[in-house]
Amino acid sequence: MAPEWIGLVLVAALLGCAGFLFNRLVRLNNLAREAWSGIDVQLRRRTDLVPNLVAAVKAYAAHERGLFEDLAARRSVSVAADTVPAQAAAERALQGSLGRLFALAEAYPDLKADQNFRKLQDQLAEIEDQLQMARRYYNGTVRDLNVAVQSVPDVIVARLAGFAPKPFFEIDEGEGAAPHVEFSR
Repeated sequence: MAPEWIGLVLVAALLGCAGFLFNRLVRLNNLAREAWSGIDVQLRRRTDLVPNLVAAVKAYAAHERGLFEDLAARRSVSVAADTVPAQAAAERALQGSLGRLFALAEAYPDLKADQNFRKLQDQLAEIEDQLQMARRYYNGTVRDLNVAVQSVPDVIVARLAGFAPKPFFEIDEGEGAAPHVEFSR
């Protein structure tokens, strides 16, 4: 009768360990989803700010229609992106257009001095800071989840339960650098 108890104890220990690993994977997965929502909030704030920036610049540089149309199109793509890689690509494109918008603003001293435009620049700088922090948090939680999903013994439970690695939110250096916002006073 003792070997039967030993077998039951071993099965119970294995089930307990599997349950522990499953719960850990669920927690890590939920942390990654929560971290993504932080990025999503900041991206929405930024895309909501774009029409206001365009309106402020339009008053001074109405002849730059191509840039304004490009910004509107890239903003729409950013809002519609539904995967991490698609969102990263949309953000690279949007940031490039925002950089062009601020380069254009440099050519208009009256615009640079406009209180509304300066307020919008301040808001954009704050959003970029928040976005950078949210991105670091997301990538950290994804790193932890991916390590767990790809490591023994978690990999066994992960495969059985359908957990998979998540993509990092990466923006290439240079292309994805935050638009340069300069405050000349």
